[in-house]
Amino acid sequence: ELISSLRSKLQTLWEERELILSEARECAERGEELEAMVQDVCKPNEFERYMMFIGDLEKVVSLLLCLSSRLARVQNAMRRIDGNTDAEEKQSLNERHKLLSRQREDAKDLKENLDRRERVVSGILAKYLTDQQLEDYRRFVQVKTSLLIEQKDLEEQIKFFEEQLETLEKSIP
Repeated sequence: ELISSLRSKLQTLWEERELILSEARECAERGEELEAMVQDVCKPNEFERYMMFIGDLEKVVSLLLCLSSRLARVQNAMRRIDGNTDAEEKQSLNERHKLLSRQREDAKDLKENLDRRERVVSGILAKYLTDQQLEDYRRFVQVKTSLLIEQKDLEEQIKFFEEQLETLEKSIP
């Protein structure tokens, strides 16, 4: 029953992932349309700023999500430490925790910088775009970020359930 339940949950997650990927493709198409419009109306250096911001948006959000995920896994491992855990493993986990915490703080600084750059890009676009076009741009940025977060979350859940299923199947003769 448990195996069947896990398979069913995985199937649901895979279907959800397909929906998210479809939404991501639609968002990418809107992004390409927006990019063409921005290129038409902005000066080359302003367009370059826009493109750098959009490219960095995905990188910084992905970095933050990845570091947060890795940090959570290390914290979970640290909670499982008991009297039987050897000192070397404890030290390794503590060092990884410190390193990932520093890296996540650095990534947060990058995100704050990215937020400032987004305000600059919005200011540039406000000179050229209608209110509706500017709203479309803001929605695009918001949707792109949300989709990245949803994709990462789904991938983590799928990985977790696949590992659970594999472990369970191996435990049954």
